[in-house]
Amino acid sequence: MKKQVGISLALLAAVVALQAQPSNAAAKKTELLVSAAASLKDSLDTIEKTYEKQHPDIDLVFNYGSSGTLQKQIEQGAPADLFFSAGQKQMDTLVKEKLIADHATLLNNDLVMVVPTNSKQAFTTVKELTDKSVKKIAIGQPESVPAGQYAKETLTTRKVWDSLQSKLVYAKDVRQVLTYVETGNVDAGFVYKTDALTSSKVKIALRIIPGVHSPILYPAGVVKETKHAAEAKAFYAYLQTKEADAVFTKYGFKLS
Repeated sequence: MKKQVGISLALLAAVVALQAQPSNAAAKKTELLVSAAASLKDSLDTIEKTYEKQHPDIDLVFNYGSSGTLQKQIEQGAPADLFFSAGQKQMDTLVKEKLIADHATLLNNDLVMVVPTNSKQAFTTVKELTDKSVKKIAIGQPESVPAGQYAKETLTTRKVWDSLQSKLVYAKDVRQVLTYVETGNVDAGFVYKTDALTSSKVKIALRIIPGVHSPILYPAGVVKETKHAAEAKAFYAYLQTKEADAVFTKYGFKLS
């Protein structure tokens, strides 16, 4: 009798030990890949922490870059579950190509011209960039970086684009523009207001009025080829909640 009880207890201990071990199915998280404009990094990094805490089965992975580059990646079949662009043109192209499902414009931003914090140069208009004291000006590649496109439109509207060609330094995305200014490699650069607010090494020299360039819109959308449609739609919906809005507002974005 004692031997039978001993065997039963041993079996019970084995069962309990087995139940205590997390199964691979339970431990495995769903990885969501979000291709997002570089200017969204700070706000999305904050949202990532909150969302993953609320959804422990989700692992958010962000692919930051220029909106044009991200658009090309999606067109070429690179994996992505959501696309969060800093330009309407890039989103519209993917929608037209039937590569994006649910989508909406979530945010607005402002274009500013920044200079290093120790700069003694004062500006009242972008036309003053033609002055000999200004040697180098950084902007994003207009073809692939929306901030660069808005900068080009601004300088073209003010009729100084052609005369500034020899001074322009092109960057792969808006954060690289910010770095060029922070390090003093250029005298000025065009970034979003939200980028300028993240750095103590630059100061806003000019606020560009919206009328001289296209509206700065941030649309987000679910990629049709996502293998995690339900999870992608859930995160897309979360980006439109008051909780997410509070984070975007904190980092200087305006809600659409």
